[in-house]
Order: sequence, then structure tokens, then C-alpha cells
Amino acid sequence: MKKRKTLSILYIVLCFLFFYTPIVVMIIFSFNSSKSLTGMTGFSLRWYERLISDSSILKAVYVSLSIAFFSTLISTIMGTLTSIGLSKSGKKFKKIILGINDIPIMNPDIVTAIGLMILFSSAMLEKGYFTMLLSHVLFCTPFVITSVYPKVRNMDPAVADAALDLGATPLETLVKVIIPMLKDGIYAGALLAFTMSFDDFVVSYFVTGKGIQNISIVVYNMTKRTNPTINALSTVVILVIVILLVVSKVIPDVLKKMFRRFLWVFIVLLAIVTIILGIRSNKKVLRVFNSGEYYDPELIERFEEEYDCQIVYETFDSNESMYTKLQSGAEYDVLITSDYMIERLIKEDYLMPVDWSLIPNKSTLAENSMGLDYDPDNTYSVPYYYGTVGIVYNENEVDEKDIEEGWEILRNEKYKGNIYMIDSERDSFMVALKALGYSMNTTDENEIREAYEWLVDQKKNMDVVYAGDDVMDNMISGNKTMAVVYSGDGAYVMAENEDLAYFDPEEGTNEWVDAMVITNDCADTKLANEFINYTLEYDVEVQNTYFIGYTPCVEQVAKDLAEEDYEGINAFTPEFGRPKNETFQYQEADIRQLYADLWTKVKSY
Repeated sequence: MKKRKTLSILYIVLCFLFFYTPIVVMIIFSFNSSKSLTGMTGFSLRWYERLISDSSILKAVYVSLSIAFFSTLISTIMGTLTSIGLSKSGKKFKKIILGINDIPIMNPDIVTAIGLMILFSSAMLEKGYFTMLLSHVLFCTPFVITSVYPKVRNMDPAVADAALDLGATPLETLVKVIIPMLKDGIYAGALLAFTMSFDDFVVSYFVTGKGIQNISIVVYNMTKRTNPTINALSTVVILVIVILLVVSKVIPDVLKKMFRRFLWVFIVLLAIVTIILGIRSNKKVLRVFNSGEYYDPELIERFEEEYDCQIVYETFDSNESMYTKLQSGAEYDVLITSDYMIERLIKEDYLMPVDWSLIPNKSTLAENSMGLDYDPDNTYSVPYYYGTVGIVYNENEVDEKDIEEGWEILRNEKYKGNIYMIDSERDSFMVALKALGYSMNTTDENEIREAYEWLVDQKKNMDVVYAGDDVMDNMISGNKTMAVVYSGDGAYVMAENEDLAYFDPEEGTNEWVDAMVITNDCADTKLANEFINYTLEYDVEVQNTYFIGYTPCVEQVAKDLAEEDYEGINAFTPEFGRPKNETFQYQEADIRQLYADLWTKVKSY
């Protein structure tokens, strides 16, 4: 018996360690003095200071709280009334409704998100705060019904009948008799709804617009770069939750009543603030769609002040997800996207020509960033930042002679188990195609399948790991010997770890250029062109480069920063413009499908 008790205690301890160790580690690293998410270098409050000063995070906290409160309130009322109504319905009807209620619960979030996005676009509803709130109510209500309905089934209907017989009105019976009997289920449903809403990312990401972002979306964008502010934000959220739990368990009933009153006052204030913020200003509006962590927020605020306008700034996680939102009917004025996607948007008539007469800073652009294949005359695009895809490696662990192997070093068994590959379909195939001596834009099916075999062989024999943005912190921490990365990410990790170096293989590589374009839906073309010109100003480009770390297309900025080292990122110019380097080109639908099918097989090994 004693042994069983000991084993039970040990099991409980192990479970709690499993649950809470990641949280403890995160809290500890929120006080880390360096940017690393894996190496503790000293105690500091710098990330909490940045958290407080970051207006985008504070806005996201407000959005998350207000959406969670209002969606919980609405879904709890709807779910409770539905549950009560079901108790009075016929058995067959009840079974059908409960079956329908289970569908949103069992449905994958991504399916729900895409469906809602298409619905709102078809209904011509402008995406923003209202569509996010509506969506949260939709997916929270079924959970409330699931929590409340079992309590309704266990309720004695004679009690409600007795209240009616004694002269109570139906409303009085509902409020004073039925709801108090269901309060445990209602509280459980409300708590579950609040948690679901506050935590949601997938649905929110696809149904939002007008720059409305909740905490989950902001945190996701932060993960595009090593950003320890995530740890500070998460620690604060956990602290608030712990305080609320302690308060609910410890304080006397009298104080609980006061706390509930305070909560209602807080909800009313949130409603008032939401209405005030929802009132549109008379300022000009510019809708910008960009990759996460790819434009300094301070520069956006400065543009708003200088041009007396409002920028609705939204972010995407990939060019493909950006394209999906455009296809769904989402409207933007300025896009910042990559070369091959720009070529696709041009061919599919999504873009309008740039008015170069409104962009006098054109003269500051580097020649090698202009006139590229995706837009030979720069009719539609203004270069933003550029770079290459190469290999970052640890100089202490990689033999310099092996560097001469180029891309084939990634199949050198000396480095088995010590390689990160880039988790990108086109760039991974580019590596294999260049290693085989082919063009990375080939449409020859035999060459594409040969590249597929190269990747499969590498994955089987080299034990490679396909990584996303987490590769930066892993390389800084020295977890592996080498990684395929974008040049800007290479510069970042080199600045954080002096043992690392970067090279572009001689067989050639992907020369990518991200550029600013204006869509056909643009409502204010003059303001859009002014924003592009503003981005190319010398001091703006310098500050933006400090923030994002890639090589700027403004030639003088690139030259000046290449001559100095600055905290966080070393500015350096990759080997851009070599004969064997290429820029990604537009792919026809059949070729895109072939690559996609083979990529799925590569990842499945």
C-alpha cells in the first residue's frame, strides 16, 4: 500500500514537472540580458521595458481582452438559452441540433478559419474587429452548449413549473429559478469560452483586417525573429492568471461580490472604449500588407504624423498566405512581397504601375536591385531589401577545404546530424538543383525529379532537420554545425556568435529581392507612392535596416553600414550579381503542383 502511494506521488510530481517546466524556463529567460532564447547570460529587465514601450503589444492586449470578454458574454447567453430551449424540444430535433453543435468543436481550426474568411468576403463584410468578434462568438457558443446542456438535463423541471404555478412570470422563472440552478455549468462554459477566445490564433489570423491583431497574432509575428519580448509578455499573462486564480480561491465571499461588480464595471468600460475606438477618423487611410517583423513600427508612426494619415498595417507569414488572402477578396493598397510572387501578381493583373514621378528617391536605389527578370522595367515594383540564400557554418567545426564542395557539403557524411535545411519548398529544391548543375527555375520534369531524389537521399543519409525561423537561435547556441539560411538571418546569427561565418556556394544560389508594389484596389495612389518614397529616405532606411537586418536596396545606406558594426546585426553585402545566381521566376500551375507533390514526399521521409 505504501509503495503504491509513493508511486502515485511520484507520478503526480512527474506530471507537474512535465506541465510546468517549460513555463518556468520561459519565465527565467524573460529576465535574460541577451537576445538568446536558449543561453542565459545575465539578469535584465530590458524585455519588460520594451514590452511596456511597444504600442503594438499594448493594442493587441486590449483587442484580446475585449474580444474575449464580449464573445464570452454573447456566447454564454446564446449557449445557455439554446440549452434551455433544447430541453423542451422533441427527441429527434434535439439529436439533430446536438449533432450540428458538435461539428464546429470537431472541425479543424484551419477549416473553420478558411470558411469564415470566404463567408465574410462573399458577404462583402470588411474584415476587422467586428468579423473577429463574430467569429469568436461562432466557435465559442458550441462549447458553452456542451457545458450547460448536461446541467439542464439533470435539472428537475418540476421546480420551474412550481415557480410558474406560484405566479412567477416566465422571465422571472428564467432569471431567479432556472439560471441559478444552472450556474455551475454556465460558469464552466463561460470560462471555457473566454479561454478559447483569448488563446485563439488560427481563426483570428484569417478573419481579421484593418490592422486589428490580438496577442496570438503579435506573438506569431515576433517568432519571425528571435524576440525575447515574447517571454516577458507570456510571463505577465501567466502572472495575471495566477493572481486571478488565487483571488478566486482565497478572498472571502464579500470581496468576491465586490470583485464581480468590478468585473462588470470593467466590461462596461471596455465596451465604451471599443465604441470610441471604432469611430472612424477623417484621416486618409493606407492599408499596408507586409511580412511579420519586416518594418520598424516607429517609422510607421512617424509617417502617420508627417502625412497626417492612418496606416492600417497587417502582416503575413509567407508569400503564399498573402496570395490566399488576396484571392479571398482582402483589399490592400501596398504590398511588400518577393520577386517570384510579384511576377505572379503582375501576370494575374493584381497590380497597378508605380508612379515614379512621385518617387524622387528612385535615384538612391542600387543598380543591381533594378531591372530584374520578374519586372524588367520596374513598372510595378520598387526594390525594398535584397539578399541571397547561403550556408552559415561554425568555423571551428567545418574544414575550410570542405567549403569548396559548395552545396554538396550538405551531403558530406562528416557533418551527419549537424545540418539544418531551410523549411521552404522552392529554396530547398533550389539547393538540390544548383548542386546538380541545373537552373533553379527549370521546368524539366526529369531534372525536378532528380532534385527530389537528391533531397530524399540527403534526408535519409544525413539526418538533416528542416527548420524555420528557430534556426537562428539554434545556430547562435551552437546546436548544429551548419544551416541553409537567408543572408539577413546569416548576418544576424554571425553578430550573436563570432564563431559563425556565411558563404554563397560557387554553383550559384537564389538572389531574392523583396519589393513594394501597389494593388489595383488602392484607394489613394498618391499616398501609396509617397509611402514608398518615404521608405527609401536615407535616415528611414538606416533605422529600418537596424531593425530588420537585411541588405538595403538604397545603395549609400548599404555602403555606409557595411563599413561599421552595430549592435544586434552586422550589415554585410552578400555575393549578389554573380553569373550563376538566379532570381525565382513565375511557375505555371502544373509545375507548381509537381513541386508541391514532391515536396510533400520529401517532408514525409
